[in-house]
Amino acid sequence: MQDINDIMRLLPHRYPFLLVDRVLETNGVDKLIAIKNVTVNEPQFTGHFPGVPVMPGVLIIEAMAQACAMLAFARMGGERDPEKLFYFAAIDNARFKRVVIPGDQLRFECTFLREKAGMIKMHCNATVDGQLAACADMMCSYRTPKK
Repeated sequence: MQDINDIMRLLPHRYPFLLVDRVLETNGVDKLIAIKNVTVNEPQFTGHFPGVPVMPGVLIIEAMAQACAMLAFARMGGERDPEKLFYFAAIDNARFKRVVIPGDQLRFECTFLREKAGMIKMHCNATVDGQLAACADMMCSYRTPKK
């Protein structure tokens, strides 16, 4: 299990864009389970939507991608090269099945699919109380940023 300090050591994101709160389990090879606690004091809820707060789908996808990055780091032995970042390369088959609101806990179940030519492909399901909220196949690359 990894807490927020372990996550912050690996992911470069910070508030309000760090969207993974805890890694519950991983086998370090092809599976990872993480969570994000959705709270009403997050900045997106002031405008999305006033009086009816709904977590934007793009932030759910971003949270899923951050959980997938944690699996990628686990596959790499739990270390991060400070000169490199994970970048999205593709998002396929994204589906949204349930509204996510403050008070929900998103549970991410990430599965490694394959790695080829420096590209990593993973699948992630995001659930709330056992119900599928979103799912997607994601591809990313780990590389040095262009400055």
